[in-house]
Amino acid sequence: MCCWCCCLDCIHNIPPINLLFLHFSPHSLSSSAASAGGGEAAAAAAVAPMASISVPNPAPSPTEDAESIRKAVQGWGTDENALIEILGHRTAAQRAEIAVAYEGLYDETLLDRLHSELSGDFRSALMLWTMDPAARDAKLANEALKKKKKGELRHIWVLVEVACASSPDHLVAVRKAYRAAYASSLEEDVASCSLFGDPLRRFLVRLVSSYRYGGGGVDGELAIAEAAELHDAVVGRGQALHGDDVVRIVGTRSKAQLAVTLERYRQEHGKGIDEVLDGRRGDQLAAVLKAALWCLTSPEKHFAEVIRTSILGLGTDEEMLTRGIVSRAEVDMEKVKEEYKVRYNTTVTADVRGDTSGYYMNTLLTLVGPEK
Repeated sequence: MCCWCCCLDCIHNIPPINLLFLHFSPHSLSSSAASAGGGEAAAAAAVAPMASISVPNPAPSPTEDAESIRKAVQGWGTDENALIEILGHRTAAQRAEIAVAYEGLYDETLLDRLHSELSGDFRSALMLWTMDPAARDAKLANEALKKKKKGELRHIWVLVEVACASSPDHLVAVRKAYRAAYASSLEEDVASCSLFGDPLRRFLVRLVSSYRYGGGGVDGELAIAEAAELHDAVVGRGQALHGDDVVRIVGTRSKAQLAVTLERYRQEHGKGIDEVLDGRRGDQLAAVLKAALWCLTSPEKHFAEVIRTSILGLGTDEEMLTRGIVSRAEVDMEKVKEEYKVRYNTTVTADVRGDTSGYYMNTLLTLVGPEK
């Protein structure tokens, strides 16, 4: 049985989730659009300033889209391009409305139909994109915890991304979706996972169970003190990283506070803490700490690295590539693309074209959007 067969059984246990996709930065924009007379349709169609997807304006109604999808999957063949054109150009709120309309019209879920009609990496990418973002992250976290290879950084990255690369409210929604789908808590599953040992386990538990202050207020004196604590914790290549201090600071402080602390670190020591952590080769906690700090303060750096890592070496890691693009297309993919171009002297589009093909490639390129 494929992972999607198991996942669909779990997804069906998730109750309807409020369409407040709070990890998108334009939440306030959506609200203001609705209150200014655009109504629910305008709010649903609002796209984050740094998102890479394009949405038609006006978009067809959810019922019209559901009927078009039904037409694309009926008959002797599937119109894959039609599915990409519809679902790849709709926001999360619009896709949720389409899914509701589809199930109401045809007495089957949209995800079930996509699963039965599609296959391979194309199916995985389009289904992952179609899912509710919180349910999607719950699925990704659960799959990462089931991996058999102990302590692989690429699987640990998934947990860090879920915990750190979106808003506190989104993480709460992920934990609720996880509990509904898998009859256990994300925090408990991380704590009991045999893939991790302490202090990495404690760090990951703190990350997935956190609820950070989302405001912009910062404490300059605290930033000075904690920059010094972080320095003491991470210096010394021959010494173990002092996990307790790192867990407390990185696991609790707001993103705004951490950004000020990291800038203070750079000013005091002439280099960023990420550069120091890079020097601790073979130290898994240091590598995870770097990923967490990037996801919290500069997620475009982390996801540029995710995409690049997925295509380097022998063969492409399609799971990682799909995750990197699907999870950021509605959030900050334009920033990821710019970071990618600067760091690797090529484009996301060029690398996707070079390492993928067919409808899978078309799906990813639709989400990535045109290069600027």
